[in-house]
Amino acid sequence: MDKTKQKKLAAAGFRTGDAKDFLGLTDEEAAFVELKLALADFMRDVRVEHGWTQTHVARLIGSSQSRVAKMEAADASVSIDLLVKSLLALGATRKQVGQVISRAA
Repeated sequence: MDKTKQKKLAAAGFRTGDAKDFLGLTDEEAAFVELKLALADFMRDVRVEHGWTQTHVARLIGSSQSRVAKMEAADASVSIDLLVKSLLALGATRKQVGQVISRAA
């Protein structure tokens, strides 16, 4: 958020912050959320880069289109384990997955 908008909100009595503040997350919880979001974004990037639909990806990983949509949205029902396994099944290398994890830290 830009500083001008922040000042206007503060003048109107609003407080600003990030998701960690709003949800009252610990540093560890916030790091976990950021990691999961980064992996989900990478999965979408891999799919789009290859020109694949969610349905095609679902067939490749033995899942459903709705599950792939949930994976790309980092839904609470999706584990990091599932994201990593799916990325590897889609051809991402361990190095690429590691780089995504490293950038999220």
